[in-house]
Amino acid sequence: MASNGFSSYFTTLRIRKTNILFMLLTAVLCSSSYLIGNWNPSRGGIPIPTDIRGPHSAVDVHGSVPCNTHQNDTVSIATRTQLDFHPHHLAEDIPHAPPTARVHHFPPCAPKLGEYTPCEDVDRSLRFDRVRLVYRERHCPAEGEVLRCRIPAPYGYRRPFRWPESRDAAWYANVPHKHLTVEKAGQNWVRFNGDRFTFPGGGTMFPNGAGAYIDDIGKLINLRDGSIRTAIDTGCGVASLGAYLLSRNILTMSFAPKDTHIAQVQFALERGVPALIGILASIRLPYPSRAFDMAHCSRCLIPWGQYDGLYLTEVDRVLRPGGYWILSGPPINWQRHWKGWGETREQLKGQQDLIESVAKSLCWKKIIQKDDIAIWQKPSNHVHCKINRKIFKKPQFCQEQDPDMAWYTKMEACLTPLPDVSNIKETSGGGPVAKWPERLTSTPPRIISRSVGEITEEAFKNDTVIWKTRLSRYKKLDQQLAERGRYRNLLDMNSYLGGFAAALAINKDPVWVMNVVPVEANVNTLGVIYERGLIGTYQNWCEAMSTYPRTYDFIHADAIFTLYKDRCEMEDLLLEMDRILRPQGSVIIRDDVDLLVNVKTIADELQWETTLVDHEEGPLVREKILIATKQYWTAPPPSQAR
Repeated sequence: MASNGFSSYFTTLRIRKTNILFMLLTAVLCSSSYLIGNWNPSRGGIPIPTDIRGPHSAVDVHGSVPCNTHQNDTVSIATRTQLDFHPHHLAEDIPHAPPTARVHHFPPCAPKLGEYTPCEDVDRSLRFDRVRLVYRERHCPAEGEVLRCRIPAPYGYRRPFRWPESRDAAWYANVPHKHLTVEKAGQNWVRFNGDRFTFPGGGTMFPNGAGAYIDDIGKLINLRDGSIRTAIDTGCGVASLGAYLLSRNILTMSFAPKDTHIAQVQFALERGVPALIGILASIRLPYPSRAFDMAHCSRCLIPWGQYDGLYLTEVDRVLRPGGYWILSGPPINWQRHWKGWGETREQLKGQQDLIESVAKSLCWKKIIQKDDIAIWQKPSNHVHCKINRKIFKKPQFCQEQDPDMAWYTKMEACLTPLPDVSNIKETSGGGPVAKWPERLTSTPPRIISRSVGEITEEAFKNDTVIWKTRLSRYKKLDQQLAERGRYRNLLDMNSYLGGFAAALAINKDPVWVMNVVPVEANVNTLGVIYERGLIGTYQNWCEAMSTYPRTYDFIHADAIFTLYKDRCEMEDLLLEMDRILRPQGSVIIRDDVDLLVNVKTIADELQWETTLVDHEEGPLVREKILIATKQYWTAPPPSQAR
């Protein structure tokens, strides 16, 4: 035992001596490294403070010269080291594009292309099938056909009238087409007076004006209590219905094809009314299921009963549970109008009977038919409708089909099933939405039911707060956005939950926003946007939008270049933005700084005036904000045009 204790004592002593020697050696090495690191024979051992931002910036943490400092940089001698907490990549430090790049890179297109709409080009459309008007659907140019020039505004183009004056007038120079003033002269669609068009609010089925027509509808269903907020108008003409519904706080998505009624959608947009080029043919409308509170057709000449009721089935898909479908014009009230409609009594009666049959097969209830207006209502759930499939063999419920998929998706003659409910009195889809304006900030049913990914109620509320702050900053950066009434038509290219549009609506700005959810987005949130009482569409931004040049006063693009980084060319996205932006309109783009540097270069080449600024949370955030304004320029006078 004593022997073991003695051995242990000497072992411990050896370990202690070893530790002391190790500590001494470490101290000598550290001291040597420090002295060598600070030795500079040309400066007598005094460290040189400098960094990549110049002679007056703070020194590097270790007081040494960075490797990328130029030999001829002026340096100052300091005896004290100061830590650098400043960002080294400020937005204002990014250089402007050289003047030579702003001249020749994107030349103006020929004046004849002033109304070029790439995916609705008339010459291209003639290559496609005329059955069911397929040739009037979207048909975009192939990669080798894409134009790389800037679409000119027509000579004499003027800033549009401000809303609400624009509802009733537009400059002739901006939409130089008199076709409708002749073809629809007796129906008061549009008139030409001197240097402008005027819009009396007339329509084929509302000779007393759109306001009086809407009043007639309002006597049949409630248009004023906020339960009806979003509407869709098929075959909208110059969108007078949508223009006058705005005074009832009803936001309407109007659409019509680019056909023999030249510039009808262009007139609508010039008036400051939401509209897109579109048609019911073979593919779904670019909207989610359960989107609209009301759908409307006034002599839109759509064969509703044909093709197994395919077009009414598509209306059913986009109607919200409990939503209304309103039809006026042929064949409604055919007993009175049949002589003027160029068809026999039997033909018109057969058309109405067919519509009535399709509506019943969709489980719609006819609310009323009075004079020239008929109204049906979609059920609030499909409990009874599933039982009725024993009676109505067609249409059967769609199987394994995403009801919100609507980008080049073929229409099918099947009934889109509503989400299941626990009892017959419940509304499908998470319950009824709140009435306007409460529904703007109330948590949408799709979020409550967790049917849009992992988006929670808390995330939704946080998003609303974030965009309120961002809008405030935007108005400080863009004085035109801050000027009430300067802008009317706005586009949000990647809208997520519609937070930007909601912030504008909360602020009661006199604008409307086309909210786009890219088809490449990680989560399909367009249904949420409609549940908030806003409108929008799907879009693949590698293709052109279904709208005319100079549609929007302002474009907002949040992370759009990150989303399309490996999908299509940055130049093509910016050229499309330039095409649909009005002269003197503005763009706000927020994205990663590396991408925005390239975006800014191309924007300068498009002859936009650009400014790059830091994120709301400061310069340390990689995301930056680019503010750009498109310059005013037009095609040359006709006498000089080639």
